[in-house]
Amino acid sequence: MQLNLTPKQTEVLFSPATEILFGGAAGPGKSHLLRVAAIIWCNDIPGLQVYFLRRTYPELMSNHMDGPKSFRALLAPWIEIKKVKIVDNDIRFQHNGAAIHLRHCQYEQDMYNFQGAEIHCLMIDELTTFTYAIYSFLRSRVRMTGIKLPPQWKDRFPRILCGSNPGNIGHTWVKASFVDHGTKMHRTPPEEGGMIRQFIPACMEDNPYLLADDPGYRERLKGLGDPGLVRAMEAGDWDIVAGGAVSDLWDRNRHVIQAFQIPKGWYIDRSFDWGSSKPFSLGWWAESDGSPAILPNGQQKTWPKGTLFRIAEWYGWNGKPNEGCKLEDTAIGKRMREMEVAMRETLGIEGVNAGPADGMIFEAQPGKPSIAQGIEDGYGRKDLFYPADKRPGSRIKRLAIFRRMLAASEHEPLEEPGIFFFDSCVYGAIRTIPTLPRDPRNPEDIDTRAEDHAWDDIGYRLTTVRPIAKSIQIEAA
Repeated sequence: MQLNLTPKQTEVLFSPATEILFGGAAGPGKSHLLRVAAIIWCNDIPGLQVYFLRRTYPELMSNHMDGPKSFRALLAPWIEIKKVKIVDNDIRFQHNGAAIHLRHCQYEQDMYNFQGAEIHCLMIDELTTFTYAIYSFLRSRVRMTGIKLPPQWKDRFPRILCGSNPGNIGHTWVKASFVDHGTKMHRTPPEEGGMIRQFIPACMEDNPYLLADDPGYRERLKGLGDPGLVRAMEAGDWDIVAGGAVSDLWDRNRHVIQAFQIPKGWYIDRSFDWGSSKPFSLGWWAESDGSPAILPNGQQKTWPKGTLFRIAEWYGWNGKPNEGCKLEDTAIGKRMREMEVAMRETLGIEGVNAGPADGMIFEAQPGKPSIAQGIEDGYGRKDLFYPADKRPGSRIKRLAIFRRMLAASEHEPLEEPGIFFFDSCVYGAIRTIPTLPRDPRNPEDIDTRAEDHAWDDIGYRLTTVRPIAKSIQIEAA
């Protein structure tokens, strides 16, 4: 049986790291490498149990069991001589008891199907289609006892090998976990599995077989149209996402600006998306009334009335993508007040108006105050928020407005209201907004399975009409 690998694929196969992402551009043979690696390791290591996953069953079958380079095709000579047998979704190596278990894990509740599994080698194709919760649970099942490793694989198992392109719902956590650390191997902390992790970039040029067999492939990628999508797929650019909701418009150099003192006449309010086990997102906004502001360089500048500035934020996470800090509501209120007192000094604001928030914070249970009440108790003031507009169609409206304002911000001078972000808003808005994917079932909306909490609080601010009765100024001190 011929199992041809490129030099880059061979580098991945023999890397001493035990948790690897081979990721980036389309075309370097990531899926092919996963199949070949699974076959080589199972052939070499008696009793090895490899779990090979895609997010959905149809993807698993069409990508790995059908076609000229599928498992069936690669293993055909061994199947013929009965060295390998395929039974349902298991590939069994008859000579040594090793096996490749082809599985899927579409929803987070599905991960508990692997509760009792002892996974010696975990392989995940298209890692960014998985949530961090699914991945971290599967990683916890990676363990190995009673397996004698041949000398060439000593200290390299148990093992995780993943392949992926940029984009999709898991882009943010995959980028933070692997890509942002660079290409050097490093040991992760115990709470992240304690394995030796490595990101190995995948470029189209790493696969000469593809370019030789299909020289028109690169041109077809350019035919995707969206420049951001082309960059992500052709160059493996993890700062641009494939199919991102705003990747064609977002420009960090344009939309992210230095903080400046807020003019007295501008309207200041806040927006809030609640979360506990998932992050909460609290944003503060300044809305221009058309009067000039003084920039840090001393220049005076005006923007059209209605231009929005996210002047501060508090992203309630524990430092890990899409994981909340589980802070009590009264503590949130107390910290809110402290932050607003500080803003009085740093940004020159004199007060903050009530703003839109996730409607669930106003829901009270018998004998227990609502989350909104707890926040108010901690803050020491009432009417901090009012219910955000979450009527049918509001989510689609949010994205349309946001895209329009991002596009408006590209012009100099602005001809209509735009939107900007102070450079302090790094953990919530600046980190997560540029990579948000569209909902594959409804491309006019954001995929809610992504880390969309900052997006939700931004969306509330963009679409909720201020109730006149509650649009009163709340003093920060």
